[in-house]
Amino acid sequence: ILKRNFSPPDIGARYNRARFIGSLPEFVKIVEVGPRDGLQNEKQIISTEDKVKFIDMLSETGLQAIEATAFVSPTWIPQMADSKQVFTSINKKLGTHYPVLVPNIKAASNTFNKKNINATIEESLARYQEKQRKSPESKSEGESHIEEKNKRIPLSKVVEVAKSLYNMGCYEISLGDTIGVGNAGKTLELMNAIRMEVPLSCIAVHFHDTYGQAMTNILTALQMGVSVVDSSVAGLGGCPYAKGASGNVATEEVCYLLNGLGIRTNIDLPKLIEAGTFISSVLGRQTGSKVSYAVQLKGGSLPPTYIQEPIDRDVLNLRP
Repeated sequence: ILKRNFSPPDIGARYNRARFIGSLPEFVKIVEVGPRDGLQNEKQIISTEDKVKFIDMLSETGLQAIEATAFVSPTWIPQMADSKQVFTSINKKLGTHYPVLVPNIKAASNTFNKKNINATIEESLARYQEKQRKSPESKSEGESHIEEKNKRIPLSKVVEVAKSLYNMGCYEISLGDTIGVGNAGKTLELMNAIRMEVPLSCIAVHFHDTYGQAMTNILTALQMGVSVVDSSVAGLGGCPYAKGASGNVATEEVCYLLNGLGIRTNIDLPKLIEAGTFISSVLGRQTGSKVSYAVQLKGGSLPPTYIQEPIDRDVLNLRP
């Protein structure tokens, strides 16, 4: 039961929204990937102390899931060399999950997979299956990527990988457009294909904003029934193996969109903006979030149309 004072649009507004936009979820889980996916491509090495402070600030926003770090080779990703220190030093909030990246299956493209974890798709799936055999009680996340170097990956391949992961017990499969070339039409096509083999309740989406299409892609996915969205505060990110890929969609923008649609997120936007402003200052640049930038220009004030949700810890743990 969700106990909160946040009031979504009235019944008439909901009817009109459903008529023109379609059915939308009442609650969306936002997976904040800034500390890992957002920072991994930064050439400037961020101190362990700043990473810990950044994650602790994010923990105060009401986020359900914060991707804290990655246990990968520091030779390939130097920014993650202090992953153990970061993970053991953060102040973990009750009810907030702190997943870490442990590479297993990453791509629907063999080229991308080889670059990312030095294994083919088939080799990755075999590794993942062996892991599940040894630890059947564990729950892992898989991520498959839609595009690779402007060459469209066949939908059948994406569906095949997603179905394999689902059949192995993966409860949440994140479909990622790492180089940001997707659009609403492709997103719709993908969701229609995926839902034939995998319940959309097990699907998350991960969009980069290289061509400015991330928000429309997210809205399209929501209309299809997806209720888990990856995003990165201040628009941090990129991909070390996808040349030219810009940052992830900004979490601030996603929150603003969902709030306007009356969709709950349990996130305190002002606190989120503070966290994004902090890490941007550490990096020595302006935030990549338009929402954050606009709020800062107005002296920190949100527009009157934004209805702030109170953080409700009871709403956490909706997913494993």
